[in-house]
Amino acid sequence: MRLSLDALLVIDAIERKGSFAAAAHELHHVPSAITYSVQKLEEDLDVLLFDRRGHRAKLTAAGHELLNEGRHLLRAAGDLEARVKRVATGWEADLRIACDGIIPSTVMLDMARDFHAQATSTRLRFSTEVLGGCWDALVSGRADLAIGASGDGPAGGGYQTRVLGEIDWVFAIAPSHPLASAAEPLTRDDILAHRAISVADSSRNLPPRTTGLLSGQETLTVSDTASKLQAQVMGLGVGYLPQCLATVVAAKGELVIRRTEEAKVSQMLYLAWRTAHRGKALKWFVEQVSGKGWLDRALRAAPG
Repeated sequence: MRLSLDALLVIDAIERKGSFAAAAHELHHVPSAITYSVQKLEEDLDVLLFDRRGHRAKLTAAGHELLNEGRHLLRAAGDLEARVKRVATGWEADLRIACDGIIPSTVMLDMARDFHAQATSTRLRFSTEVLGGCWDALVSGRADLAIGASGDGPAGGGYQTRVLGEIDWVFAIAPSHPLASAAEPLTRDDILAHRAISVADSSRNLPPRTTGLLSGQETLTVSDTASKLQAQVMGLGVGYLPQCLATVVAAKGELVIRRTEEAKVSQMLYLAWRTAHRGKALKWFVEQVSGKGWLDRALRAAPG
């Protein structure tokens, strides 16, 4: 067998990070070890996997095919390893939790503190996702548990869900923005004439989603809810924000809330986890987050 999981991990890291040096840093290897691993695999397979011209290492067609199929093997190997350890101890070696960006990071860190107080051996891995990113992380195997997944889940099943609660949205503008003094309700044409602040969908495989944007509207795209809030406070653009967050900032005079003719509908958030995952750490987090009023308390913890 000329392929190894270690070699596939190297190829995956180079493609994601864009260079041999960055991959070496992520994998805690020296750059020469990364170079040797790739060259050895190319020699063994008698194919060129990377086009090394230019500053960024680019996969060849053969390299793309190897990586696409190889990632299935990596996920399968990771799942097998995790299953073996869960059977032996009942506690997962790792629990990967994808949280929608609307959930304050302080809330998750508080939960991590309480979890680690039980002295389990489970390592927690948190990631922040946007829009369809939570579902994408769950169904692709990047996460075992998704907190705050919004909208309908993807077809195919393989996961369980519970309703966390509902988010209401308000249209928020900096006091200095031209729309702050416009007559209410704001019309579609009123809003279309101004730049919108948008948060990029973090999905890797599922089709990216947008919400609250008008067709043809100029946009400034940021990576998370906190950056969107700050951009709107600075008057860089307009857009909808969670009511619980916007009202706190508006009370300080940093935002004003305006009615619109076409209000953004409320959004249901879900807790979701992979059906095959039955570890004790997952069960602990599901029980904590499923508590009555958890979402309301979590959103009130958002910094204003």
